[in-house]
Amino acid sequence: MADEPRPPRASWDEYFMSIAQVVATRSTCPRKYVGAVVVRNRIILSTGYNGSIRGMPHCSDVGHMMEDGHCVATIHAEANAIIQAARNGVNIDGATNYVTASPCWNCFKQLANAGIVRIVYGEFYRDDRIFEIARQIGIELVHVPLPGVALPKLPPQGPS
Repeated sequence: MADEPRPPRASWDEYFMSIAQVVATRSTCPRKYVGAVVVRNRIILSTGYNGSIRGMPHCSDVGHMMEDGHCVATIHAEANAIIQAARNGVNIDGATNYVTASPCWNCFKQLANAGIVRIVYGEFYRDDRIFEIARQIGIELVHVPLPGVALPKLPPQGPS
C-alpha cells in the first residue's frame, strides 16, 4: 500500500475558524449564520452563535423582528460567546475571538471591553469602523478566509 500524500496541515487560525463554522450551524436566525469561538493558548474557552433570547422562540420557527433591515430578535454570536463565558465563570481576558463574519459595531465594543486582544474573522460583514478603533486600542484584526465548509444560506424572510 503506497503512502498517499497528506493534505497540508491546517494552521491554528484555520483550525479554530473551521470550528467557528461548525458552531454557526447552530444559529437559529436564517438571515445570517454566524459562529464565534473564544480561544486562549490554543484552548477553547467559549462558543456562541446567533440566536434568540433564552426562552424565546427562534426566528427559524416564528419569523424575524425586523428594524431598519436587520433582525433584532437575536443575540449575536460574539455576544453569546461572551455571555456563555460569564455564565460559566470563564475569564476571557487576553483571548482571541474567531468569528465567521467580522463583528458589528456593538459586538466589537463588547469584545474590546471583555478583554479580547485579537479578532480573527472569515468574511467582512458590514462595519468598517472596527478597523480604525481596533488600531487605536491595540486589538489585532486578522482576516482568515473561511475554509470550504458549506453553510446554509437561506433567503431573508419578509417582516414578521
